[in-house]
Amino acid sequence: MAFGRHPRARRLLARLSSRRRGACALAMEPPRCFALELPGCTLAHFAVGEQAPGARPDPRVAALLGPPGRSYSLSVPWAGGAGARVRAARLHQHLRQQLRRGPFQRCELRRLLGYRPDGGAGALQHGFLLRDPRDSPDTRQALLALLDACPEAPRPRLAEFSGDPLCQLWRRPWERRDGRGWRQLGGERVGPAPEPKLHPVVPDLPSAGVFPHREAARAVLEACTPFIPEARAVLDLVDQCPEQVQKGRFPVIVIEGLDATGKTTVTQSVSDSLKAVLLKSPPSCISQWRKIFDDEPTIIRRAFYSLGNYIVASEIAKESTKSPVIVDRYWHSTATYAIATEVSGGLQHLPPVHHPIYQWPRDLLKPDLILLLTVSPEERMQRLEGRGMEKTREEAELETDSIFRQKVEVCYQRMENPGCHVLDASPSREKVLQMVLSVIQNNCN
Repeated sequence: MAFGRHPRARRLLARLSSRRRGACALAMEPPRCFALELPGCTLAHFAVGEQAPGARPDPRVAALLGPPGRSYSLSVPWAGGAGARVRAARLHQHLRQQLRRGPFQRCELRRLLGYRPDGGAGALQHGFLLRDPRDSPDTRQALLALLDACPEAPRPRLAEFSGDPLCQLWRRPWERRDGRGWRQLGGERVGPAPEPKLHPVVPDLPSAGVFPHREAARAVLEACTPFIPEARAVLDLVDQCPEQVQKGRFPVIVIEGLDATGKTTVTQSVSDSLKAVLLKSPPSCISQWRKIFDDEPTIIRRAFYSLGNYIVASEIAKESTKSPVIVDRYWHSTATYAIATEVSGGLQHLPPVHHPIYQWPRDLLKPDLILLLTVSPEERMQRLEGRGMEKTREEAELETDSIFRQKVEVCYQRMENPGCHVLDASPSREKVLQMVLSVIQNNCN
């Protein structure tokens, strides 16, 4: 019988909804909360410590954290400067890879985000919930061995969940004793938590992938130079670009879109029709290293693409003094993929319309017009099948995860200052080119 339907589970849920009373409870600090991603890209929230006022118990939490079986949380603190964040991101990626191998293959792995209820940035823990349906002691030993293999800061934090005879759920952290192995600390009670109005990761996005200015992205890549030699080469090219550039008198048009929307064909055709210069982001001077950075965590990957935009901006400034400029992808592409990747859950968890995260960076040259090409999912899949090209991790996810694809598309449409003109790219190439040229004529001098 599933735990969520067991009589003890119902008593547990009733206890989770009750609130502690008394002066000592009022004096306790606010609970630390967690967002657990479930199938269908829904999120379940729970708190550790004192219960959150007004929160209702989620039966999915009791079913996932309580018996039968055993659940563990493994998380990485996500705070500090660029160097600390880069180390945390690479450790998080390493843990994800390890938790899909060996004895962990029989376990369920879910995305888990720890946060503080005040919603501030810099207090996040990115991690995982690992559920072992057999409650094997080998799983615990493998987790402790995995932590032993991570001696440097930041150290991952391990805890396990269990129920007691009174049908209460508890979270018990593990602590390493110097030279004396591991010990389990006292339990923290698990209770319900309300869903925050804003996804907890959103305040942290300007430091984690949607960089508001050039120096924020530069600091990340600077922290990568000890282990990615190509990062220094990218930085040298960025440093050759002026910090402030101005657009010339000719129009600059950016064409965005998911892969297989006809973007490459349209950009070439439009540039030929307008006798324009065609530029791409990332530019050719750094695109040779794209595969290296695509294999890195989001914060490093997006820093690479962000700085590529600034290199392209210097090229735009020069070329737009002589002729129109067409750009194949620019900042909107960099930002939308970062938001869709980092914000767990479904469309309803994205930052709301007009949120500052959708604004253009203050120090990046703006184009005159941005066109977003779209096609139906079915049409896009047919086109991809005939391409046979190597895909990045995000491109592969677009094919297999329809919700991720929808999140990317919605983020594109929420971008502001400037926003995107959406065009249906399903018709023939000639028809699409005619529509694109008409929009350019109506919006650019």
